[in-house]
Amino acid sequence: MTTRKGQHDWRGETALITGAGGFVGAHLARQLLARGARVVCLLRPSAKLNALDLLDLRRHIQTVEGSIEDLPLLEDLLRQFRVDAVFHLAAQSIIGTATHSPLATFDTNIRGTYLLLEACRLTGIPRRIVVASSDKAYGAHPTLPYTEDYPLLGTSPYAASKACTDLLARSFAETYRLPVIICRSTNVYGPADLNFSRIVPGTFLSLLQGQSPVIQSDGTPIRQLIHVEDLARGYLRLAEEAAQFAGQAFNLGSSPPMQIRALVDRLVEVAGFTDQLPPRVLLPPCPNQQSDAQVLSIDKARKLLGWEAEVSLDDGLASAWTWYQDNLPGLGTSLLD
Repeated sequence: MTTRKGQHDWRGETALITGAGGFVGAHLARQLLARGARVVCLLRPSAKLNALDLLDLRRHIQTVEGSIEDLPLLEDLLRQFRVDAVFHLAAQSIIGTATHSPLATFDTNIRGTYLLLEACRLTGIPRRIVVASSDKAYGAHPTLPYTEDYPLLGTSPYAASKACTDLLARSFAETYRLPVIICRSTNVYGPADLNFSRIVPGTFLSLLQGQSPVIQSDGTPIRQLIHVEDLARGYLRLAEEAAQFAGQAFNLGSSPPMQIRALVDRLVEVAGFTDQLPPRVLLPPCPNQQSDAQVLSIDKARKLLGWEAEVSLDDGLASAWTWYQDNLPGLGTSLLD
């Protein structure tokens, strides 16, 4: 068992990341590379730059183009590269898109998960498997913070798909003794996130374009953030302990909870725009998207994994703002659509 941060030696091991083109997967790839692992990334074919390109990682990894819903490809990947650790991050992660396209979301998030787990079962090769669930899988509960024993009550297409992902991982762990562990993280932010429906990159984009920040609610919903580097470290700790805690879920969260309007005010302050913009714009919330308050307890991760967040909210937002300032103007409008 790994008892101290950074004790596990990843040199000589091969890690497969699905969904590595997303900014969380790219940051995870960077941390694995820094620890000496060989990194293989399954990517959907795309002409656009992705987070691996934005972080200049593509030349350091091996990429395979294909679909998470292709079982023979997944089996071939695991066998060809003799994969030691699987990090399953591939998903439709944009809640609005999931609401408008539920069938495609279920195919990617649910079918993609059970096909990957089946490939792991059939090959018997990976020794560690981490499946990304979400705090949205909990749905709405009256008592905060959420602990891992709360029932999964998510009802929107995205939340329901993540709850299914969670249940499938536990099913394969319990039925087939697959060394799979589950991560339920809160809202993630940091450099290279181009999902501008999220509050942090969306607000920073508005500021850089000289526009008022837009909030898709009355600003009162409560959220908790986690910096992408802390989340990536959490994925590594989960992988290192997957065999010991197979079938279990762990919450990963960070910052003190705050209302969205207070978070936007903090973002405007970090960017130094407090006296230069008209008030924020409030829009009606998208139907059935998220609950009014979502806060996770990380007591289990702290006690059993020795993990807790290291990046403060102020430092994390400042570093993210610096990245967007330095990089967004040169990306071109096609990436901002």
